[in-house]
Amino acid sequence: MPSHFDVLIVGAGLSGIGAGYHLQTKCPDRSYAILEGRDCIGGTWDLFRYPGIRSDSDMYTLGYSFRPWTEAKAIADGSSILNYVRETAAINGIDKHIRFNHRVVRADWSSVESQWTVEVERGPEKTVERLTCNFLFMCSGYYKYEQGYTPDFPGIADYAGHVVHPQKWTDDIDYAGKKVVVIGSGATAVTLVPEMAKTAEHVTMLQRSPTYVVARPDKDKIADWLRARLPAKLAYGITRWKNVLLGMYFYRLCKRSPEKVKNLILGGVRHALGPDYDVATHFTPRYKPWDQRLCLVPNGDLFESIRSGKSSVVTDQIETFTAEGIKLASGKTLDADVVVTATGLDLQVLGGLNVSVDGTPIDFSKTLNYKGLMYSGVPNLAAAFGYTNASWTLKCDLTCDYVCRLLNYMKANDYAQVTPRRNDPTITEMPWVDFSSGYVQRAIAKMPKQGSRRPWRLYQNYALDIVTLRFGALKDGALEFLAARKQPVAAGSAAKPAGQAV
Repeated sequence: MPSHFDVLIVGAGLSGIGAGYHLQTKCPDRSYAILEGRDCIGGTWDLFRYPGIRSDSDMYTLGYSFRPWTEAKAIADGSSILNYVRETAAINGIDKHIRFNHRVVRADWSSVESQWTVEVERGPEKTVERLTCNFLFMCSGYYKYEQGYTPDFPGIADYAGHVVHPQKWTDDIDYAGKKVVVIGSGATAVTLVPEMAKTAEHVTMLQRSPTYVVARPDKDKIADWLRARLPAKLAYGITRWKNVLLGMYFYRLCKRSPEKVKNLILGGVRHALGPDYDVATHFTPRYKPWDQRLCLVPNGDLFESIRSGKSSVVTDQIETFTAEGIKLASGKTLDADVVVTATGLDLQVLGGLNVSVDGTPIDFSKTLNYKGLMYSGVPNLAAAFGYTNASWTLKCDLTCDYVCRLLNYMKANDYAQVTPRRNDPTITEMPWVDFSSGYVQRAIAKMPKQGSRRPWRLYQNYALDIVTLRFGALKDGALEFLAARKQPVAAGSAAKPAGQAV
């Protein structure tokens, strides 16, 4: 098998399959392979198997721009999303480019050779293999696949029941007719609770503090109406833009009028749970809307479960685990046969990849993120990372577009290297994202920074990113191009005689 490629993609999940499609469509003369550490396609949508696993974004924006979502549910279950990703790979022949059980552990860049040497551990024996590429495209997600985040709960060793993190869910976990406590109040918790409550004796969602929870139908009536009357691709495109614009409007409204939106959301919760429910304690967060991601409950299933008495919410802190359950700071106790720690993800940069440039290790916390996809001082490398305030795939599609534009521009101009350079001393550093979620704040110190303005600023704005990434000039003063003859050339400048400094 070949050991050198024009492009190596790392990860065969939602982003990696999308990257493969864009590459073979827009850069058909470039060779590529997808390196996948596990033995199957799907990434997140194969890894997570917990009850009720689903998207928290609509599939008209989480789906690919090039392949319409045609299923009935806009808020889709995990197995439907997994099938969609795998079918996309098979239909377009992307699956033939995947090398499974190839876990990428290290990447070393050589400026002399203008290429990456990528070290992988292959198979259960972890056989070391080295591949080379001209460009490295990371689609490995943003969290550790090996484990989620679980706090060091006091007394947990004394607990006699079953404790499981959703990331480690297995099909043999039995909770039918049992008392269950789900620790957490994020997207995973609000998904688990109503689903487990269908067969459990009772499910308690134990939260330290509330999250904004919004009910929404799992079907899009306008999308269904359009699909019945228009070609699938046109109907999909219209629905996609409808949902994008509505999402952007709502996000801006949250930032401009947070109290108004807060009252609107809490009004919906009161309507769903009734006037006697303690919404102030259990569903009124201490932060403003969209300071953290909002939690979506399709068809209000969480509220329905609470109303039926099959589940409940307790807002308190854990003092200690006991043999029978959990003792709370208030003195109350919760008996539990099963405890699910929906306590978040463990974030990491580029899948935990060790990266060096010309022998110097790269500390990504010291880099600036260029346009949300490249890193200062790191040549010929891009990473797919979605929006925090919208669907993941929206940004990943634009990232793939940009990478293909960049590759084609480099080939047309005989450039071998492109490196974002932090050459403007007036740019100041800012946190990677302005998000107060615990899983983000735990990892913020090891994440790249963003800059105070373009092209180093992350605006989390799809319309603005379309202009910047799809149509914006590559020559922006921050990208340094190096020709095949190893001379730095500014994008768009005229060629110079060989040997002359540029």
